[in-house]
Order: sequence, then C-alpha cells, then structure tokens
Amino acid sequence: MHAEVGDTVVVHGRTVGTTDRRGTVVEARGSDGPYLVKFDDGHESLVFPGPDVSVEARA
Repeated sequence: MHAEVGDTVVVHGRTVGTTDRRGTVVEARGSDGPYLVKFDDGHESLVFPGPDVSVEARA
C-alpha cells in the first residue's frame, strides 16, 4: 500500500458497531509506511498499513 502526503487514510472498524476512522497523511516515513496521520478528531498517530486500512488519493 502506498500513500503520499495529503492522501486520506481510512482505518476500518474491526468489530461490529465500530466506526471507521479517517485522517490525512501528514508524513510518509517510508515508501509503504508507516505514515503519520492526523485523524478528524485531531489525534495524530503512526499508522502501519494492514488489511483494515485503505488509502484514498487526494483529488
């Protein structure tokens, strides 16, 4: 999985009733991650891509 600064990362909920989390890539620390992501709630976290993560390219 490849993401660039400005792309949107969606972390899909892994259990029933859990909502997806969306955020913007602010730093790519490698070609395939990890990515520093600022989520919609203001929280920043390193995201290591896995099967529950998808990337939406910026327009």
